[in-house]
Amino acid sequence: MRRLIINGDDFGLTAGVNRAIVEAHEQGVVTSATLMANGQAFDEAVVLAKSKPRLGVGCHIVLVDGIPVLERTKIQTLLHSRGNTVTTARFRTGIATFAALAIGGRLSPDEIEAEAKAQISRLQSSGIEVTHLDSHKHTHMFPRVFSPILRAAKACGVRAIRNPFELIRGIRLAAYPGLWHRWTEVRVLRSLAKQFRNAVQQAEMITPDGTFAIAATGSLDDSLLRNIVENVPDGTWELVCHPGYNDADLQGVRTRLRESRERELRILTSSPIRDLLEANKIELISYRDLATEA
Repeated sequence: MRRLIINGDDFGLTAGVNRAIVEAHEQGVVTSATLMANGQAFDEAVVLAKSKPRLGVGCHIVLVDGIPVLERTKIQTLLHSRGNTVTTARFRTGIATFAALAIGGRLSPDEIEAEAKAQISRLQSSGIEVTHLDSHKHTHMFPRVFSPILRAAKACGVRAIRNPFELIRGIRLAAYPGLWHRWTEVRVLRSLAKQFRNAVQQAEMITPDGTFAIAATGSLDDSLLRNIVENVPDGTWELVCHPGYNDADLQGVRTRLRESRERELRILTSSPIRDLLEANKIELISYRDLATEA
């Protein structure tokens, strides 16, 4: 049995991203989405989510490139700083510095847990049944981060979480030289996968067997998606996507994903992707389905 969750990240980022995720769900193959509690189009996303009962909606935990839900005095180690001085009530920019601090044990687990709880609770208090969690830039792949996020999930009654470790098997890597560096990073980070799965099991939560298209973020095209689908193993997997419209609102947001969002929307709503999934006997499910089974 081969099952696939197709999750649209960044729900709530802009109105154009919201519209694209809904279109990719109604007219295409997206089955779940993750909502940013601090996104500028959060309120609209909540209304849209409530009107789409088949769409599993989770919380996209943001710990980089964004504004926290909690006040700055409660999350000092997570904020942008110069030396030991916090310079703004914003998270750090990009993943590199965050990763170094996480690996070096310089981020407070208590602060991560508190901020994650606050973000999940904002969705729940808005009437969203939070089906699962993942994180912006996949920050929860680090033990210093996934442990407190799992505690936050348990405290909020959330049963499922993304497995942020990508399987690269059968992909013709030689055909995608522009992604070699990212695939190398993915393979190195897979050393943390066993520790993550053990932590999920101990927390009595559930997670898919792995994830596809993390390394291909911003570069996903018809050829690569076909390559991925044709190599999905038995089990339950997730494919990460970022549909959106490259409009004026998106131009004002810090993101490297612009034209690629419209390309992904086209692919995800095309007839060939449905035919491809059917030909490969892959069943589409949502995180709501996964959580209900557990």
